[in-house]
Amino acid sequence: MIKKLVLSAALLSQLSIPASAQLRINMGSDSPMRKLQIAEMAINNLYVDSVDEQKLVEDGIKGMIEKLDPHSSYMTAKEVKEANEPLQGNFEGIGVQFNMVEDTLLVIQPVIGGPSEKQGIIAGDRIVSVNDTAIAGVSMPKEEIMRRLRGPKGTKVNLGVVRRGIADTLRFVVTRDKIPVKSIDAAYMIRPGIGYIRIGSFGAQTHEEFCQSIMKLTGEGMQSLILDLQENGGGYLHAAVAIANEFLDNNELIVYTQGRRVPRNEYRAQGNGLFEKGKVVVLVDSYSASAAEIVTGAIQDQDRGLVVGRRSYGKGLVQRPIDLPDGSMLRLTIAHYYTPSGRCIQKPYEKGKKGDYAMDVVNRLKSGELMHEDSIHFVDSLKYYTLKEHRVVYGGGGIMPDYYVPLDTTKYTRFHREMSAHSLIINASLRYVDQQRKALKKQYPTFARFQQEFEIPASVTDGILAEAEKQNIKPKDDEELKTTMPYLKLQLKALVARDLWDTSRYFAVMNESNDVVKRALELMNQ
Repeated sequence: MIKKLVLSAALLSQLSIPASAQLRINMGSDSPMRKLQIAEMAINNLYVDSVDEQKLVEDGIKGMIEKLDPHSSYMTAKEVKEANEPLQGNFEGIGVQFNMVEDTLLVIQPVIGGPSEKQGIIAGDRIVSVNDTAIAGVSMPKEEIMRRLRGPKGTKVNLGVVRRGIADTLRFVVTRDKIPVKSIDAAYMIRPGIGYIRIGSFGAQTHEEFCQSIMKLTGEGMQSLILDLQENGGGYLHAAVAIANEFLDNNELIVYTQGRRVPRNEYRAQGNGLFEKGKVVVLVDSYSASAAEIVTGAIQDQDRGLVVGRRSYGKGLVQRPIDLPDGSMLRLTIAHYYTPSGRCIQKPYEKGKKGDYAMDVVNRLKSGELMHEDSIHFVDSLKYYTLKEHRVVYGGGGIMPDYYVPLDTTKYTRFHREMSAHSLIINASLRYVDQQRKALKKQYPTFARFQQEFEIPASVTDGILAEAEKQNIKPKDDEELKTTMPYLKLQLKALVARDLWDTSRYFAVMNESNDVVKRALELMNQ
């Protein structure tokens, strides 16, 4: 021990550390933290080549985190900003929904009431320059274009816009503002008396958006609700608790958290929910995680509604964000969360093996779980009971739905996946709407008429197939092509509906062939 202390003191003296700093370190015990400090200072000051001290420290933090659970993480300041933006519910910019078509920014829809709409920018416009810098036809990365369009609220940006039917480039000066980021993907009446709400993530504004959707649909005669949490990767715990509160009676347990250094903390319903009565069916799949599982677990365990779909992801760990001085962040797992019956639905993991953990969904597909319910096995030690009807539920690996719906792998062929991956489908739909927007709006003044009558022209699908062949993307045989076409046409119709109206209409089209949604509707009618 004495030898170690002498060596450390000698090393500190070589590093030319101020006396005050030396005193603080020398006063500490011979702890792992002191060891880490000495190692970092030694490398930074004595190593044969120059080192990036910031990166050295970040790599050290990442190295420690990698040995923990799969959900603890370290993020740089840039990554923190990018991750928080969709959850915070807003960002600052010009307010347009856009996509890139042939190196040109095409406006899909301006945000209603946003700065671009106020200045007269409309769907179909092409933004070709930002502050006199060309962004069209120059192969500028999408991230760089977004950086130029976004900026602090109140700042101005000069936009050059090309509009179909007008020869000259139009000029707009747009004052940036806060732009809302919606987390409710769709809210509409799917059948008389039955509402449908799809939540994409749980952010700061999700509960407010959800309440607005509930009130809107209730005003349209909603008596039952399909709550779609498929592909919802989670978000803020408090948002999940607030939404579960809208369904449950006063003092009913929603979720509780507990950890080694974190005492049990319960979250209970307040008795002021907007939808405490009426049928509820929750839809989940293998990508429904975290906050989505909190809502699902509360509704299932309290026997408030039924769960339909496939086993959820299985994330039952609670992370606490720890802000670091340079804007970076440590997200450290501090507790497990438990559903009202006492289930922890965290799926098994081995510390330090995040790669194996990330392959779980792929392994479910390989094992046949996504196609066959009898491929799923739970041990009796993980058996729990719902609180009112005492139905059997299981912990230890996601939430098993009350009604299992297998994945139909025949709909979404390899040929379709390859065309999607190369953006052939989305680009074709954007071009079609861009060329036919006025004619489509005139022919289909209402979505109801569009839904009933519209079919995607053969010229559009033929164009996609021709472009696919040019890129050597081909079906393996005539049978695969035949299987691909119905889903391709449906997806194109949904994309056209989205661009003419909004994302609710996209899901209104797609849901008519969604097996999980169809099963929910059957249960609603029983």
